[in-house]
Amino acid sequence: MSPGPTRPGTPGAASPGPALPFPQYPQHKENPMRHLLSLQDLDPATVRHLVDRSVKLADPSRRGLPLAGRVVGIYFSKSSTRTRTAFSSAALRLGACVIPYGPDDLQLTTGETWGDTARVMSGYLDAFVLRTNGPLEEMRELAGSARIPVVNALSEHEHPTQAVADLATLREHFGELTGRHILYIGEGNSSAGALAMAVAAFPDLRLTLVTPEGYGLKSHIVETIKRLTDGSNRIREHHDLDALPTGVDAVYATRWQTMGVSHEDDSWLKAFDGFRVTRQMMTAVGGPDTVFLHDLPAMRGQDVDDDVLDGPDSLAWRQAYHKMTSAMAVLEWAVLGSPTELAAPRA
Repeated sequence: MSPGPTRPGTPGAASPGPALPFPQYPQHKENPMRHLLSLQDLDPATVRHLVDRSVKLADPSRRGLPLAGRVVGIYFSKSSTRTRTAFSSAALRLGACVIPYGPDDLQLTTGETWGDTARVMSGYLDAFVLRTNGPLEEMRELAGSARIPVVNALSEHEHPTQAVADLATLREHFGELTGRHILYIGEGNSSAGALAMAVAAFPDLRLTLVTPEGYGLKSHIVETIKRLTDGSNRIREHHDLDALPTGVDAVYATRWQTMGVSHEDDSWLKAFDGFRVTRQMMTAVGGPDTVFLHDLPAMRGQDVDDDVLDGPDSLAWRQAYHKMTSAMAVLEWAVLGSPTELAAPRA
């Protein structure tokens, strides 16, 4: 009969070898956490840092495992292909463990408050990412009671990490954003609002939003943009398809029904006549170096033609990839407060 296993420290036990040191990472000193609820809450330098960091994190050799030993909760009350997968992959690639929650998994559905949920989650998690499609005030209530970073993965009128991904895509492609001009065409939805706030952080970047009458930016978003730009007209919105700008560097299209939810007016589609991005439109407003962006999912043949989305000047697929790198940049910043690519060990 062979002897049973021996316990370390007893005669005959195999030496376990030297203990591997667990990496220690810096924490926020003055503020132990940072929320990303709305880009208007961040100073311009921080927005620019997140964009630049997203570009750098596209290179796997720049990542390391700065979130090793951390746990990130990801709650999505609505469907998602890109953002949910991007945040899950981002956290895992940075070394964290992920706990996913679907729409019916938390007691929020039975009446527990956002504040009580935050207090409980703060004892389990190191960061909490959520998509609700609801009012931003809900997330602010959650963050107000949380002792961990809270990240907005889409609320009713803003999609902040999408905007970081958008500008990271252009930053990577053009090298610099100085002097560039973006034409956004379509519904003034959460992507549009967040993009406008992100552009406001870059003093020499211009944005023109052309939206259908009645489907533009919400009035409070417009007021926020005016405040962020000190009333400058480098971010403009109008509704006239006959007054499209020319010589733009990027054309940005979006789905006309945000999250697939139909508009209240049954005849809403008539308001979007002429807003589909075609090859003819790309030629009319751009030049040989103009690129195409789309936040996806695209409704082919409705908001964009196939030959544009799949064309050689389309960056939509690289833009989708940068949803992951922007999630990485945001998680790194929110949990640690600074880049850690040199301090973090490789796997």
